[in-house]
Formats: sequence, C-alpha cells, structure tokens
Amino acid sequence: TRRPRRLRASPAIRSLVREVRVTVDDLVAPLFVFDGDGPRQPVESLPGVSRTSIADCVADCEELWGLGIKAVALFPCLDPSLKDDEGTHALDDDALVLRAVRAIKAAHPSMLVITDVALDPYTSHGHDGVLDASGTAVDNDRTVRILAAMAVKQAAAGVDFVAPSDMMDGRIGAMRKALDEAGHTGTGVLAYSAKFASSYYGPFRDAVGSSKAAGTHHLDKRTYQLDPANRREALVETRLDEEEGADVLMVKPAGPYLDVIAAVRGTTQLPVAAYQVSGEYAQIHAAARMGWLDLDRAMHESLLAIKRAGADMIFTYFAKVMATQLRGGEEGK
Repeated sequence: TRRPRRLRASPAIRSLVREVRVTVDDLVAPLFVFDGDGPRQPVESLPGVSRTSIADCVADCEELWGLGIKAVALFPCLDPSLKDDEGTHALDDDALVLRAVRAIKAAHPSMLVITDVALDPYTSHGHDGVLDASGTAVDNDRTVRILAAMAVKQAAAGVDFVAPSDMMDGRIGAMRKALDEAGHTGTGVLAYSAKFASSYYGPFRDAVGSSKAAGTHHLDKRTYQLDPANRREALVETRLDEEEGADVLMVKPAGPYLDVIAAVRGTTQLPVAAYQVSGEYAQIHAAARMGWLDLDRAMHESLLAIKRAGADMIFTYFAKVMATQLRGGEEGK
C-alpha cells in the first residue's frame, strides 16, 4: 500500500528527501545608508532594520560576511535639502552611495556590492525618473539618459552589479552600452525586470525618505511599474531585458508573485532574483508581534516558497537573522 507519510516519519527522513533548501548563498542583504557620523536610525516600519552611517555600514558588511552573506544591496537615504525635481545629486561625483561603495570595497573587497539605479531617492517628488513638461508623467527617454550616466559612475566606484529598479523602457540596453563604452565591461546589470506597482513598498519608502518627499506612502507609479494582474506582460518585460543585455532578471515583490517567479524561471536560462520587499517583511513581523504567527517559522517558510518557485537569489531584510539561524542548524526543524 502506498503510504506517503513514510517519507515524513522523522526529522532524518524529512531532511533526506527535502527537495529545496534555502542556504546562506541565496541571500542578499539590503542596507540603508545616510550621510554623516550619527547613530543608527531605526526604521519604525521595518523592525530590526536601521539606516546607518557609512562607517556602520562597513561594520555591518564585516558582520554579514562572517555569517556567510556575500552580497549586499545599497540604498541611500538623502537629506531632503539634496533633493530636487531633477534628482541632480544622483550624478554628483561625491554622492553618498558612491562613497559608501568605495568604503565597503576598501574594507571588504570580496563583498559583492549591488547598487540601485533609480531616481526616487533623489527626487523631491519621489518618482523613479524626471517628470515631463506637464509635471504629471515621468519622461522615459530623458530619465534613461540620466540612469545610464548613474550606472557608469557607480561602476567607476567599484560596484559589482548595477540594479536598475526604475522600469523605464529601454534602460537596460542604454545602460549596457554606456557601461561598455566607459570600459566597465565587467560590471553586471541586475535588472528589476518585473517590478509591480505594489502596495507592499511603503516601509521601504519610509527608509529612503521617498514617501516623505512625495507626502504619501502610496505614490502612484502605475504608468511605469507593472499591473499586478499581468503575468504575461511581466514575461514581455523580462524577455526585453534579457535581449538588451541584462545578466540577472528580478521579480519584485516576491511572495505575492510566486507564479511570476516560476514563469520567468521557465522562460530564461539567466539567473532569477526575487526581492522579498519591505511590506512582506513588515507584515510577518506585525502578525508575529500580535501572536498570530511564529516569526522564525514564517520567515523560513516565506523564503523557502520563494526559492521553491525558482529564485536563485533572494533580497530580504531577514538575511542576517536567517544566516544566523542557518549557521545554528535551525533550518527545516
């Protein structure tokens, strides 16, 4: 008689037949950095996450490396006085994110550093690009030219991957061309290819200050980010990014879009990244704080689902805690 429960009878058997595992090699840790030497600034909507000075960011990278995490994604939090409608500080040779990259690479040259390429941390209106003459829509082509210049500056600072998260048309090809012409042929492009106009980004916007700039957590980016209803359209975007020269394709958010991750995995031979975004992280913490979920088990299960769907790497605010638990052998209990 066929009894599938025989393969679930003990921890040893379950471990032996387990199909998917999350390992520390899968994890990318997002880090928020601010200018100056002040103390850590906890992000209220992201429990356990703080904005840090460059010096503390470098120290955090050392700790993460010791836990086995080999990749970080940097996001700058600028003083509002540096923001304007054009996001001009993004092209400053001494921009915060460039100084942070140089500091990390000087202290930890083997740490993989990924930098965001978008204008939302730099614009006073909080959009990912510059606005057109009407002031109501993002100007695609003018934004793309700025993003390509940003990517070149970040590559010159020493990043391993530039990660355009803007969702402008044609930006991957423009970025790859600009990087190659500037001699940065070894700098990779990790494309936020299927980034949806999601309601799960609010805490992130708190962390980088774009919600404060815009005056709302719910900035409307539906003219450039994907409709949450459209899986086929996401595959169009990922195919175009691959054709334009992306090295890695990302789906964002992750948990609510497992079907998209699986679909992308089935249509490309490139590595697939997934971003477990701030709202996913925050809701797990909120439910656990109310006693409705076991925090550790929900964390493990959420990451496992993303990996099972087909992600090769996961950007997650749980990275440090997960790596600590993996080191302690707590996975899969």
